Amino acid sequence: MKDELEVFRPQFVKNLKAYKDESIIKILCGVRRCGKSTILKTYKSELLSLGVKESNIIERLYSSMDYSNDFDSNAMYQDLSSAIKRADQNQKIYLLLDEVQEVDSWEKCVNSLFESSNVDIYVTGSNSKLLSSEISTYLTGRFVLIPVYTLSFAEFIEFKKTYIPSLQDASSDEYFDLYLKSGGFPFVAKTNHSQEENYQIVDGIFSTVVTRDISKRHNISNLEMFNRVVRFVLENLGKNFSAKTIFDFFKSQQRSIAIETIYNYLAWLEEAFIIYRCNRYDIQGKEVLKTQEKYYLSDISLKYSQLGYSPKAVSSVLENLVYLELRRRGYSVFIGKLADKEIDFIATRQDEKVYVQICRTLPEDSDRELDNLKLIRDNYPKYVVTMDSSVCGNEDGIKIVHIKDFLIQETI
Repeated sequence: MKDELEVFRPQFVKNLKAYKDESIIKILCGVRRCGKSTILKTYKSELLSLGVKESNIIERLYSSMDYSNDFDSNAMYQDLSSAIKRADQNQKIYLLLDEVQEVDSWEKCVNSLFESSNVDIYVTGSNSKLLSSEISTYLTGRFVLIPVYTLSFAEFIEFKKTYIPSLQDASSDEYFDLYLKSGGFPFVAKTNHSQEENYQIVDGIFSTVVTRDISKRHNISNLEMFNRVVRFVLENLGKNFSAKTIFDFFKSQQRSIAIETIYNYLAWLEEAFIIYRCNRYDIQGKEVLKTQEKYYLSDISLKYSQLGYSPKAVSSVLENLVYLELRRRGYSVFIGKLADKEIDFIATRQDEKVYVQICRTLPEDSDRELDNLKLIRDNYPKYVVTMDSSVCGNEDGIKIVHIKDFLIQETI
């Protein structure tokens, strides 16, 4: 078995190395337990291999019990300043600061050190408020965001091959079945627990984020209603809805909740990287629409941990997997609207564009997915992604591919 630091996520170390010693703060952002801390540890090993002295690498984990609740930016500054003074001043000093959102006004400390010391700064966080307007005011033009997601299917296979010897010779179908049912949290992928045990582990992550990171931080008084909104989102994964939809649903149940409260709940779930909002894009009008968006989870296992695994709900899960894969590859992703037709995803990256339809199976007597794509009059790649191997091929320039192949192909 390989050492934990030899984790197969080399693209992140490559990304960090690309910005090494540049006057810019590197920010790794993503849901809790998606691997940010391990990436920092791996990067530390890389720095040591490049000749950086260990004394010039300063690590801090701010979610640790070593830091009290009243540990603030001033205490953070004093601690790091003292550590910097003990390092070799003739060399660059590297600050690896994990879960910085736990420290109030951390950006003031980081900005001050950035301006006054010979440091190269790397931070991680599990809350997108790392990039709020207030923080951006302090760090304007001084940071680069590196999103961290849970494991891709390709990474999941490497983890299983490395840490579970009994799966060395598994087929791609077997790997995909495991991925579909267990998701991509690295800690889960490294173990050989049962499906239910995996969901219990993920439930712990979910509870930490929802109970501590959201409920306590925002002083939510009506936890029952908050949990009901969360459940609504999980049950309607990949469906068009809005805060107004949720408001009307609860009204029909004779339950009262302010629509502004629903907006806040959804925003807080987004901030904590539990969900991602996917807006609709009018292909003809060439504009982003502000209604009836969809929401996808940062990992499909978050749904299973609360509602269990259901083969009947696989279609929305497939959408979620494709959405995350497109985001991992640096695409901005939208739902496509073409007159009264819908394209599951339009993905754009600089001057690139990809159209994707997802369906569990593609019945011979149903051409909806293909017909919708045929209405688009440009030459960008078009895909139908399915679990039906028997229909894969090419029709009128539209590629019909199995989802496991789509997820691991080098280019899309």
